Amino acid sequence: MTEPNTAPRIHAIIPAGGAGTRLWPLSRRNRPKFLLDLTGTGRTLLQGTVARLEPVADSVTVVTGVAHLDAVAGQLP
Repeated sequence: MTEPNTAPRIHAIIPAGGAGTRLWPLSRRNRPKFLLDLTGTGRTLLQGTVARLEPVADSVTVVTGVAHLDAVAGQLP
């Protein structure tokens, strides 16, 4: 008989929002830092965060505001 999988399920929640004021002038209200490639990898901070979580999380949910909805949806699969 096999042992049931007792590993905890991980549901990652990524808060993606903000006014884009702390990293001015790079980030702006319509382009906050999570939508920028600040590491030079060709991926935004949001894309990098999702990529790091996908191997270890059962699901990844991004929570954002209406103002950033289209930009977030355009960056993720």
